[in-house]
Amino acid sequence: MKIADLSLPGCRVITPFVFDDERGRFVKTYHAPSFREMGIDDVFVEDFYSMSRRGVVRGLHFQVPPAHGNKLVTCIEGRIFDVLLDLRRGSPTYGQHLTLTLDGAAGTLVYLPAGIAHGFCALSDGAVMLYRMTAVHAADCDKGIRWDSAGIEWPVQAPILSKRDAAFPTLAGFASPFTYEGGEGTGRRSP
Repeated sequence: MKIADLSLPGCRVITPFVFDDERGRFVKTYHAPSFREMGIDDVFVEDFYSMSRRGVVRGLHFQVPPAHGNKLVTCIEGRIFDVLLDLRRGSPTYGQHLTLTLDGAAGTLVYLPAGIAHGFCALSDGAVMLYRMTAVHAADCDKGIRWDSAGIEWPVQAPILSKRDAAFPTLAGFASPFTYEGGEGTGRRSP
């Protein structure tokens, strides 16, 4: 596995071990010793996945304290336009976002510390996203920023949205509870 820093402090992209042969593909998405060597020693407590059709936008999602946590995400089938948005007050990139394309064929993973909102748009007919979390889902702490309020150039004009995602507050109207702690300490929380 290889790791590289992204432009939002604490966010990283991880290239996993991928093995292809005549049977298909094998991808190792998590290996605790390798992650520790890369400086990620989180305790992950919950995994889930989502399936989306082309044109679906999900996000921008996060959990607020006390149920905030770090995420490890990957697209395991299809292609997505992935978005990370910094919500940590005091961060040198507060309010800024970055985008990248994740493809199930590559298996690339993205690590997001607490205080980074996440969203994506499905670019393929079907896209499956796998999430690994350091905090268990807590419905009362599950929040979001409206998809079209942070200056993101989405690849769709009229996305398929849930009613909940469409009703999220704008970035300008959101009072962030997250604080940037500098360096590698980016508001991370592991139980």
